[in-house]
Amino acid sequence: MRMPRVSRALVGLLLVLFLTGPVYAGKIAEREVLDNGLVLLHAEKGTLPIVQVVVVINAGSIMDPPGKAGLSNLTADLLNEGTEKRSAKDISDAIEFVGGSLSVSGGDDFITLKLSVLKKDVDLGLDLLSDIILHPAFRDEEIQRRKAIILSAILQEKEDPGAVASKAFSKAVFDDHPYGWPAEGTEESIQGITRGDIVDFHKSHYFPNNAIMAVVGDLSGDEVHALIDRYFKGWKKGEAARGRPAGYRQEHGALVIKVDKDITQANIILGHRGVARDNPDYYALSVMNYILGGGGFASRLMDNIRDNKGLSYDVHSSLSAHRYAGSFEVVLQTKNRSANTAIAEILREMERMRKDPVGDKELADAKAYMTGSFPLRLDSNSKLAAFLAAVEYYGLGQDYVEKYGRLITAVTKEDILKVARKYLDTKDFVLVVVGNIKETALEY
Repeated sequence: MRMPRVSRALVGLLLVLFLTGPVYAGKIAEREVLDNGLVLLHAEKGTLPIVQVVVVINAGSIMDPPGKAGLSNLTADLLNEGTEKRSAKDISDAIEFVGGSLSVSGGDDFITLKLSVLKKDVDLGLDLLSDIILHPAFRDEEIQRRKAIILSAILQEKEDPGAVASKAFSKAVFDDHPYGWPAEGTEESIQGITRGDIVDFHKSHYFPNNAIMAVVGDLSGDEVHALIDRYFKGWKKGEAARGRPAGYRQEHGALVIKVDKDITQANIILGHRGVARDNPDYYALSVMNYILGGGGFASRLMDNIRDNKGLSYDVHSSLSAHRYAGSFEVVLQTKNRSANTAIAEILREMERMRKDPVGDKELADAKAYMTGSFPLRLDSNSKLAAFLAAVEYYGLGQDYVEKYGRLITAVTKEDILKVARKYLDTKDFVLVVVGNIKETALEY
């Protein structure tokens, strides 16, 4: 049953009072930089005999060299596919036997390794984790197998209108910067990546002084240090490459990209450049985005385009704020023949946000929900470990848990109007439409 907006705000307030009390008051983790440059974050939680470890390495797709899109992602994929002394099966059998998990995932800014084990199995867990970070084998047969899987996924995505639209949008917004390249790569780039490229990428980026480790669970500080000394003592400092500042397309005016597909629903993305994560306007923009289209049924776009006009089952806006750049986008699906109307309504709502202050209730509800739902990011040890690593990576500060609520609560109607006028652009935007272009009869 749909929850009334007032109730959502009340729930948000109760969550704040319940979850941001003494448990998360003040510093929630100890931070130190080890001799080899590794940033260590440790939060002792002895409620359950479980240990969660998250390692973030500054080796995301932002580091992919020209012509090698997908190199970062492929390198990360291969970490737990075999080391110098273990096969992929050895690794999976060992961690599954103790009921734990060990995973690796790529990303735009960084790659993430996650380990979850019972305390009694923490030695095994950290032995495996250190082995895949320090001693990956990158065997030819595993490389070819992973490349085949990635190429198959790329081909499948060509049949997914939403994926086609998303890739076209990113490429248009970020021009020739890695943020505009598919993280998984392209058919051409994946086929061109060699084992030497993978080995060199690992050697150039997988340094302790280019990494963050968050440990949350039933371990004391002394136990954590002893384990790191035991299993990561061979991890040596290195000179890591830096990502380059992001560029954006330089053209002015609307850029319209039409992809013709024989489908009944037009997949539409409208948006433009955004802000990097360290931009001080990020918090006012986040509140603005919630009101405009990020707040689900509480948002203006949903109220107008779905509820009032019945043009789409779902419409939402989002902010993607990375280390070096960001983007803003509105996404929806609608019948081909109603594409023009839906696009016009998106621009109308964006322009209304730029011209008129938001309402008192809209603002209060947005802030209550955003501050109230924030503690849900910390309601498990695994979430907390990932949160700590990300906060450190983006330099948000150890007081971020307390600071976030203050920053959101401090946003005013004037702040929202200011950032809307500064960052929302109804003239210079990228519009991607994937659908039956003849039926849409686009006017843009």
